[in-house]
Amino acid sequence: MSLPTLVLVTSSFPIAADGSEAAGSFVADLARELARHVHVRVVAPGQQSTREHWAERVEIHRFVAPSRPLSTLRLWHPGDLGCIARVLRAGQQATDQAAAGAQHIVALWGLPCGEWARRAAGRQGIGYSVWMLGSDVWSLGRIPLLRGALRRVIQQARHAYADGYQLAADAEKIGHTPVAFLPSTRRIDLSDPAPPRDQPPYRLLFLGRWHHNKGVDLLLDALAMLAEEDWQKIEQIRIEGGGPLHALVHQRVLALQQQGRPVIAGRFLSKPEAEAAIVHTDCLLIPSRTESIPVVFSDAMKLGRPVVSMPVGDLPQLVGTGVGILARQVSSQAFASAISTLLQRSAQSFPLAAMCERFDLGRTAQALATPHLPCPHD
Repeated sequence: MSLPTLVLVTSSFPIAADGSEAAGSFVADLARELARHVHVRVVAPGQQSTREHWAERVEIHRFVAPSRPLSTLRLWHPGDLGCIARVLRAGQQATDQAAAGAQHIVALWGLPCGEWARRAAGRQGIGYSVWMLGSDVWSLGRIPLLRGALRRVIQQARHAYADGYQLAADAEKIGHTPVAFLPSTRRIDLSDPAPPRDQPPYRLLFLGRWHHNKGVDLLLDALAMLAEEDWQKIEQIRIEGGGPLHALVHQRVLALQQQGRPVIAGRFLSKPEAEAAIVHTDCLLIPSRTESIPVVFSDAMKLGRPVVSMPVGDLPQLVGTGVGILARQVSSQAFASAISTLLQRSAQSFPLAAMCERFDLGRTAQALATPHLPCPHD
């Protein structure tokens, strides 16, 4: 008896596989996990309109999109407006094609993917679900026209999810309908990683986009504030990633290096490289200004590394369980103080096991596949 078909509609799916698409790495892992239960068709941006056999039971329907992330396109910019219109048409067309004969659609994320899923599901007479990120609720949800579109997507969905506790509560306020927490997390391929060091000097790691929201500039300010006695307890700090603040990161890192500080500016890392980098470090740094639950947080938990984090999104609730050090407020001074506190502790003294159980990719896939799809014999 044939398996049902689930369509994933997403703006995040690997193209280059160079680590620049962290959310895309999660969606790729999710598609593989879902394929254990159902056939999966993924609608995702690409350099050209194609269909790809990506893995067993996983087919990719690519629609043409610009090399820039869709989130960077601006409606009020004349040069971007035409590009946005073309992407919206192409994404809808690809979703309609992929939905033919499917049993359910899952949109990752709210807009525009949720709107594509809503329209395609209506045409096919099937249900859809939507899974939202912070950018959907806290950024797009603040724009009146887009807030109305997001409300419609949430209200008409068979199931609505958000990848954070506070995010789910805020999405409920927009949609006036229940929104469940569902954690986004990646598959970890490294098994039995060595524990972090039990005493300084420590190796610290930032891994993410060099963007204002991710707070890499706050991190660099914080490093400049550390006392000499703090630096004596630091073997190395790696700042891996890339993005709009590329020039600033390299400029500030060079200034720290000229002061004799062991700071290195790296690049985007592929998923295997990212796992290896986390295992090589003793603590992960999360200086974000705005965040729900970053994927690197669950990566760190699964690989046995504590975190130093800003108190944003759900991180106070999560880090507050004892899995790291939480800054008192969102500022470079507070983050410097949190790093200094970490340096006084054994990196092995943080209880991480219970937190790992919250971020199980298999459970997430089952939550998406099981409730939405009819039994094969129905």
